[in-house]
Amino acid sequence: MREIHVAVGVIIRDGRVLIARRPEHAHQGGLLEFPGGKVEPEETVQAALAREIAEETGLEIPLGSLRPVIGIRHDYGDKRVFLDVWKTDQAQGEALGREGQPVHWVSPDSLRDEDFPAANRPIIRALQLPSLLAITGHVGSGARGLQQMQGAIAGLSKTRGSGLVVLRAPDRSAGDYATLAESALDACESAGFGLVVHGSPTTFDDSPDAAGLHLPWREARRLEARPVPDGVWLGVSCHDAGEIEHAACIGADYVTLGPVKPTATHPGRAALGWAEFRELVSGARVPVFGLGGLAPADLAEAQEAGGQGVAGIRYWWPGG
Repeated sequence: MREIHVAVGVIIRDGRVLIARRPEHAHQGGLLEFPGGKVEPEETVQAALAREIAEETGLEIPLGSLRPVIGIRHDYGDKRVFLDVWKTDQAQGEALGREGQPVHWVSPDSLRDEDFPAANRPIIRALQLPSLLAITGHVGSGARGLQQMQGAIAGLSKTRGSGLVVLRAPDRSAGDYATLAESALDACESAGFGLVVHGSPTTFDDSPDAAGLHLPWREARRLEARPVPDGVWLGVSCHDAGEIEHAACIGADYVTLGPVKPTATHPGRAALGWAEFRELVSGARVPVFGLGGLAPADLAEAQEAGGQGVAGIRYWWPGG
């Protein structure tokens, strides 16, 4: 079956994204979609996207403003597509449904999987995830640890506003971790952040009010299906293409990939470097955060490589 190369545009304006409704007679008719269309032979994906957006909505897209988001291969059974997704916040003009289709600017948080073709799920995840994923460093014991947590999250909220915090504390027993997670959950919710617990699926069972679960690879490799409900985040720590693909197969919403740069926390592990990071991201079916030796200053390079953003400890956690 021939694969159809489709350019997809994530067009953002004032924090909202442009969506349209597919004609009833079209493939997957009646569902919502991000605007775009088929890439013609000898046409670049950027040129195809600008052409399709102009034809469908009347908007003009400066080619230099387009940045990669994600590439998704999906087999519908009767049709196989490669969705080549790019974004811009510099579209010019007013959006109109020039082919009779309704178009709307909507909040990314309002997007629902069931309203879109199945292949669009990773695009929705990429829009709803933050660009920085904060991971905790060593958390002290008792009241001191709680104060450390509250102070770090309060400081993060001043610079980032909102997002996700992954509570990583591998040295804690299950009971101690659950107690720590309860305190961390209160601190995160007060600051407008979601708390993602880190560990096995039972870790989430012990903290069901958490925003999600992040699986170390040693836990993810044992699974054959998604271990948490839809509607909460599922992340997986990955290091190569096979691990990323397995994470996608068990329903992960995102992965971390690294180390991209040499890092003191894993001194014996070779760094991927940006070229290999870019190559691995290009084959991923889920949003990818770069991890290892990275900071917010690396965000632009990570996103230029097609990554969701940067995950890390040192840029926000006291003492690294």
